[in-house]
Amino acid sequence: MSNRGEAAADASGMTEARRDEVGSLIRRLVRFALERGMIGELDEDFAHNGLLDLFGLAGPAGGPLPEETLESPVSVLEPLLDAAAALGLIPDDTTTQRDLFDARIMGLLMPRPSETSAAFDLLSAADGARAATDWFYRLNIDSNYIRMDRISKNGYWLHPTDDGELEITVNLSKPEKDPREIALLRSLPQTKVDYPKCLLCRENVGYAGRPDHPARQNLRILPLTLRGERWFFQYSPYVYYNEHSIILRGEHVPMRIVPETFERLLDFVDAYPHYFVGSNADLPIVGGSILNHDHFQGGRHVFPMEKAGVAEWATHGAERGVRGGIVQWPMSALRLRSRDRTALLRVAAEVLADWRAYSDAAAGVYAASGDVPHNTITPIARLAEGGEYELDLVLRNNRTSDEHPDGIFHPHRELHHIKKENIGLIEVMGLAVLPGRLDAELSQIAQLLTGETAYDPAAIGGGQEDAASHPLAKHAEWIAELVAAHGTGMAPDAARAALQAAVGDKFHAVLRDAGVFKQDAAGRAAFGRFLAAAGFEPGSAE
Repeated sequence: MSNRGEAAADASGMTEARRDEVGSLIRRLVRFALERGMIGELDEDFAHNGLLDLFGLAGPAGGPLPEETLESPVSVLEPLLDAAAALGLIPDDTTTQRDLFDARIMGLLMPRPSETSAAFDLLSAADGARAATDWFYRLNIDSNYIRMDRISKNGYWLHPTDDGELEITVNLSKPEKDPREIALLRSLPQTKVDYPKCLLCRENVGYAGRPDHPARQNLRILPLTLRGERWFFQYSPYVYYNEHSIILRGEHVPMRIVPETFERLLDFVDAYPHYFVGSNADLPIVGGSILNHDHFQGGRHVFPMEKAGVAEWATHGAERGVRGGIVQWPMSALRLRSRDRTALLRVAAEVLADWRAYSDAAAGVYAASGDVPHNTITPIARLAEGGEYELDLVLRNNRTSDEHPDGIFHPHRELHHIKKENIGLIEVMGLAVLPGRLDAELSQIAQLLTGETAYDPAAIGGGQEDAASHPLAKHAEWIAELVAAHGTGMAPDAARAALQAAVGDKFHAVLRDAGVFKQDAAGRAAFGRFLAAAGFEPGSAE
């Protein structure tokens, strides 16, 4: 039986009070969409009728609506989802199933993709790109595509270091799956559904979703042209920083860092000068979590690496209008600046080619093992003050060794209890995105430092990552260090501050591990050798 049939059958058995409650919630949600400009006056009845049909109601219900100004649809959506579960519209009332259905609800209140694009273009032409992105970002929040109620729960703090203040966030916006959801996923047929091909494909727009793929009826993407090619712009539903954007290629093709990448990045900042844009690297270990679909990330945020200075600028020998310098940053970043876009692109392409082929045995850098390449770049583009183009080219190498099987220039094993995942674009720039499980673990460690829970090192275990005997086993060695440094009688606020500082130190160490040329005399000399090989003349720039 279809969802509509089930809803109609169940709705017919609703009490009048329940029908009035659901009818009022629907009308409140439609009013919210109208007030927020998601729909126009001519769309009001259309949207209302679509929701009535979804919930199996034959006509409007409920009395006068409350006087209210909603900043978010969540307070109306949650009781509507409860009603949908009671009606049998949501099987297995889990977070995943509720998320699938709330995207379906909000999809009925969204403008069509072509209407969204036309409105964006009109606003951009009239008031500029910044006003247009402001409007589009707000639409993504109002539609609950960006779930700000969850994102607001993320932990966030700043951590001072010799390299500037790092940003730390504990990601709580991706809810953990409960045992019922895990069991359901295991019971699904093993035949893989190959549509959409990945989470970034343009075909996600309007997709109803399934237990292993999110619903996207409330997703809208905007077309844009980069280097004459068809690309699309959207916001990330998780928003790790302000206006976190994803710029995705129209075709499902793998990530590749090539000279044309730099052209696309500069095309983007030409169109959106108030945004930065960058790309993950294109090799395993040093790349992001999605390598099979070419994409960039951007947004309106100043990251710690952007704030980092350059000790000394040099001029490129063949392009005198391009300056380059080593960024004072734990990862090995070359900053290029120029007003001359064409010259900057030539230098960036040369740096990429030189780095792809570069080896320096003294620094442990080898370009390849046989036919397997190791060197690549994480590039970031922005417009600097004064109108210069600025490119940060972060040098990456994905070699492994017996000592470091996960990567030589990757977080080393002693840091894996905090961060073991790839160090992608966001982390490279100084924002740690740490797993949500860490929130509960830090709370438990704080209880040890305050004495609320007795510290028993034998019970915690030996620190093996796969130890199942204690939830803090992976942190055992770190906890012993913290207890030795601070004791077990700290005030709660002091314990929390100490833990935040300790996590920040760990992330700083992660970035140092990922740096190809270390921040010591030998590392600086090695970086200088590469700059010379890439055509830069030290001390030649003003």
